[in-house]
Amino acid sequence: MGIDETRTFQPIGIALVTVSDTRDASTDTSGDILEARVREAGHDLVERTICPDDAAEIYDVLRRFIASKDVDAVITTGGTGLTGRDVTPEALDRVKDKDIPGFGELFRWISYDQIGTSTIQSRACAVLAGDTFIFALPGSNGAVKDGWDRILKDQLDSRHRPCNFVELMPRLLER
Repeated sequence: MGIDETRTFQPIGIALVTVSDTRDASTDTSGDILEARVREAGHDLVERTICPDDAAEIYDVLRRFIASKDVDAVITTGGTGLTGRDVTPEALDRVKDKDIPGFGELFRWISYDQIGTSTIQSRACAVLAGDTFIFALPGSNGAVKDGWDRILKDQLDSRHRPCNFVELMPRLLER
């Protein structure tokens, strides 16, 4: 289990979306962390944007990325809590074809080691929309690190064994 160095790494196109009413380019530290990790892993950062906590605007941004042939995966950060303005999972519900329930389950299990029972307040989730993976992480720096370092780094690496999301990409639209 792990990275099979005999296999060739296949970079994918990733778009990053920070969902926030308060962050801008100078204060988006979780977006900075994700961008650095995506680039360090060798993937193509297609675009990075900040979107307000508004389900309709998040939906529009996601639809644009889903329609792009350059974007294989979208990672959002923020808007996954329980307050009235936290609407990222609702936007994902509007674009999804399939849920990936194991992502949120695994994220909360990993997060439990860091923040204990407070992890229950996270609605981290993932979906498949057409042939685009969408992962919604909480907006904290720690959550972004846990989500990338302990889940996405491996699942978005074509060399990861016994399986990974990248090897599924050619078959996502099969009927």
